[in-house]
Order: sequence, then C-alpha cells, then structure tokens
Amino acid sequence: MQCKEKLETYLQQNHVPFQEQQHERAGSAQQVAQAEHLSSEKMAKVVVIYVDGKMMELALPASSQANLEKVRASLGAKEVLLADEEDLAMAFPDCEIGAMPPFGNLYGLPVYVEKRLANEDAITFSAGTHTDTISMKYIDFANLVHPHMLDFAGPSAVV
Repeated sequence: MQCKEKLETYLQQNHVPFQEQQHERAGSAQQVAQAEHLSSEKMAKVVVIYVDGKMMELALPASSQANLEKVRASLGAKEVLLADEEDLAMAFPDCEIGAMPPFGNLYGLPVYVEKRLANEDAITFSAGTHTDTISMKYIDFANLVHPHMLDFAGPSAVV
C-alpha cells in the first residue's frame, strides 16, 4: 500500500474527516502552499532528524525553518542531525522522498510539532507524493498522532 492510501485508510478507520487536494508537482512546502492558495502557516512541512541516533519527525509551518540547536537544547540531546535521502527512502519506503506526512506514528517515529502549527484550526500536509495533500482539523491530527509540543522554529536554521 502506498503512503497516500495508508494515510487515507488510517483516517477513515478512525472516522476523521479530511479533504484531499491535488496540485502540480512542487518541490517544497512553500511551493505547495502557493499552488493550493493557502497560508504557509497552515501548510505543515516535515523535517526528519536524528536525535542522539534516534530518528524522529519535526512538523512545522512551511514558512518556518527548523532550528536544530533549539531542538538539541530543548530535548537535552548531545547531537541532532538531519536525515539524508537514503535514510528517508528506508524509513518511508512508500512515500516519495521529501513528501512524508507528519504521521510518524504510522512509521514508528515520534513527532514533534512546532507550537505555532498547533495554533492553527486546520493544517494541510503532503500525502506521500509531491502532487497530493490532505487537509484536516489540527485537533483531529493531534488526537491521532499525539505529537510532542516544542518551540523549535527560528531564523538561524539549517532547513
């Protein structure tokens, strides 16, 4: 089963309303937000990192950058590194690289959400491809994923 179908099935099994959208191929969350005419604050992008060797997902507004130093300090970690494309291909074999949804729970990964994203009524995110997105209420997302809240976005980021 492909990522999109896995995600749709999971949402349907949990009786969570959602909307699917399609757009022209886009390489970044900012480009997706533009293609879908929505605020980049409501478009969630996913950054996959290793914290002291353990893989996890960060979900944040497309308009923001992940400040890995803030992540390291907040989690009391020694080392925070970005996952590379090979890591992404292995961890998310059913998703296109760079189009992972913020549902790390479906892949055995913890999810950390930037507090600003949690303030949105609804969020939109990639559904495993560079042409498909899903929109849903943030509260429904939080009830399914049980993300950890963290303040990690900032201008001094690498991503």
